[in-house]
Amino acid sequence: MPESRALLRHLRISPPKVREVLGLIRGREIDDARERLRFCERGPAGDVLKLLDSAVANAETNENVPEDELFVSRAYADEGPTLKRWRPRARGRGTRIRKRTSHVTIIVARFSDDELDLRRRREGGAPSRLRRPTRRRRIRREAEPDEELEGAEEMEGADELELEAAEEAEGVDIDERDDIDEVDETEEGGAPEPAEPAKKARATKKPATKKATTAKKPTAKKAKTTKKTTKKKGT
Repeated sequence: MPESRALLRHLRISPPKVREVLGLIRGREIDDARERLRFCERGPAGDVLKLLDSAVANAETNENVPEDELFVSRAYADEGPTLKRWRPRARGRGTRIRKRTSHVTIIVARFSDDELDLRRRREGGAPSRLRRPTRRRRIRREAEPDEELEGAEEMEGADELELEAAEEAEGVDIDERDDIDEVDETEEGGAPEPAEPAKKARATKKPATKKATTAKKPTAKKAKTTKKTTKKKGT
């Protein structure tokens, strides 16, 4: 792919500071890179923006590539010569001051044909990809069938209430209706299970509890009477 570059030498800023700004535009489109540099508050942003404009101009003039088809393929900062200065300090001493410089390079390249086709389709209003359902949407979808079941149960309860009201108006009791249903089941062949053993078990348990309670009461009364008699004799 055709590439064009722009080089800025002896920039009076240290390379680490410039690399932080270059990391914002590396791999970005030209418009996006310019917006990022305009709103960036760091010192080298203005110089890097001018260098980016010169790289785009080189691509348009030398390679005949429009600005819309370009992106920042590479951007790096090398260390330049260091200027050494001196500062006077106490007791006649002097300390060294190092003023560092950097060489900044920005390389701009053209998108591939496949990527350009995709970008044109997106700009032409092609349908975007369907997003995966979020957690809230999944919970809603899972809750929808439960709501339908609750609605069906409410409808069944309303139907039963309507039938009871109609039978009461005709003079048929609810208990009689249950007896009629049981008779129909026996005629069809289903016999209801007997409930007599459960009643017998309950009857055997009740008198045991009563005997235990009655046995405890007379003992307590006897103890009280003995105490009273002893007190009277002592007096």
